[in-house]
Amino acid sequence: MQKKKYNISVEATLEVMGGKWKCVILCHLTHGKKRTSELKRLMPNITQKMLTQQLRELEQDGVINRIVYNQVPPKVEYELSEYGQSLESILSALCTWGENHITRVYGDKFSVLEESVLNDQLK
Repeated sequence: MQKKKYNISVEATLEVMGGKWKCVILCHLTHGKKRTSELKRLMPNITQKMLTQQLRELEQDGVINRIVYNQVPPKVEYELSEYGQSLESILSALCTWGENHITRVYGDKFSVLEESVLNDQLK
């Protein structure tokens, strides 16, 4: 297997958590385990197919754990792995920057932000 070459280390970060949905998924998982249906409810604009794909990629990269419970009906939960927990400060910084950006562009952040557990912490 040939080693991958990066021009700058942030490319490696974006390879793992880049895209529209991965950071959002990871932010939700910083608040504890979530089932697929919970994540879908928290992110109503994501399709089921995209959510499944993003979860699989995050699991392959070792950032999240998929926990399967041996029961009927089947139960699956996702959580940040120990490795994924190392992203929490980055995710927090992204949220803070986004909040400041929204305030700068729109003035009142609460007129733009949806009601959510994550946004309630910004008050």
